[in-house]
Amino acid sequence: MTLQVIVGAQWGDEGKGRIVDWFAEQADFSARYNGGDNAGHTVTVGSRIFKLHLIPSGIIHPQIIAILGNGMVVNPTTLFEEMDFLRQAGISVTPERLRISYAAHLITPAHQALDRALEAQRGKGSIGTTGRGIGPAYTDKATRRGVRVGDSLAPDFCDRIEDHITESNRTLRMLGAPELDSAEICDQYRKVAARLEPYIADTSLELHTALQAGKKVLVEGAQGTLLDIDLGTYPFVTSSNTTAPGALTGLGLGLDAARDARVIGVVKAFQTRVGSGPFPTEVFDDLALRLRGTGEHPWDEYGTTTGRPRRVGWLDGVLLRYATRINGIHELAVTKLDILSGLESIKLCRAYRGQDGEFTDLPFGPADPRRYEPVFEELPGWSENVSDVREWNDLPKAAQTYLDRLASLAGVPVRLVSVGAEREQIVPHS
Repeated sequence: MTLQVIVGAQWGDEGKGRIVDWFAEQADFSARYNGGDNAGHTVTVGSRIFKLHLIPSGIIHPQIIAILGNGMVVNPTTLFEEMDFLRQAGISVTPERLRISYAAHLITPAHQALDRALEAQRGKGSIGTTGRGIGPAYTDKATRRGVRVGDSLAPDFCDRIEDHITESNRTLRMLGAPELDSAEICDQYRKVAARLEPYIADTSLELHTALQAGKKVLVEGAQGTLLDIDLGTYPFVTSSNTTAPGALTGLGLGLDAARDARVIGVVKAFQTRVGSGPFPTEVFDDLALRLRGTGEHPWDEYGTTTGRPRRVGWLDGVLLRYATRINGIHELAVTKLDILSGLESIKLCRAYRGQDGEFTDLPFGPADPRRYEPVFEELPGWSENVSDVREWNDLPKAAQTYLDRLASLAGVPVRLVSVGAEREQIVPHS
């Protein structure tokens, strides 16, 4: 397949970074199509941990050309920090290896200030935003007031930034928040423009040409299916389309690109989410601590971007089947199977029960599953440590049974299983 799309099948944090890393070894391009630095992909290579929020994690592989697509919103401060971090780690980050769409939008300090002010105003009705300016940047994009990466090449770029800050200050005043110094920000973004210039490209054309030439393009989705602006647990969602079809619009690709595409859905062996919103299978107390971890290790359930403890629960087969359908997922990669080792039994949500009976498919989507209660089935656990397993048949029988049942609920096969944080701790399944 020349186009492979990696998407999260839950509320994000599924471990997509290490699955991208697995496939990137055979790819020519690694591309992001949505979101901004509210997302985080983590790859562990030996003693080095790479936490990337904007640059596609595939760039760790030397043959990869990394693409930031037109569907993204880019905080230049975060981008430059990541570029410097990668260079210090010995990874080449040059204009030949990193390409940024001229049509992506820039995040400014005004977007971040507005994000914080709006979230504070919501009070108890807060939606759990990361405060990084993602929502306001997409709002400006939708209202045609946004500042695009390509604008930084224009002679009047600083005038556009000044107009943007002036307009944002009007809103900040109404919200009772401090106003921003437009002269200071204009000076900052003058330097941003100079540093961005060599990396700006028509990435849509470059990817189209690559696919036409038979190059392998690996697409990294940010966040997860259930955070999609249209199809997620609205309003507790992100501001972009996180699902696989969004990869086409977010990279400027036509439907022809989808003919030879393969969609890999990444799903944790249990369920997690950060922030507010419904979570039908959530667990608490000792079991929650057992699944989440204490935060002492990088792979514990604390947000890569926010550091917030994640809410945890049993895997939701109803939501997984929904994610499989709307993404067109062909196969699953299951992460963190090792965390379930040592549990006497494991629950799996197979259906929802409401006043009208049981449902294995969601009526009217996942926006308000609180109207239903999960219907669980209980499977036997296993005591064996699976972290050294590399062959499917060496997994405990109970673990194989759990994975087979998960695949049955989703309706697609499990092809990869991660059993630890290291890049080699992967079990393929034919």
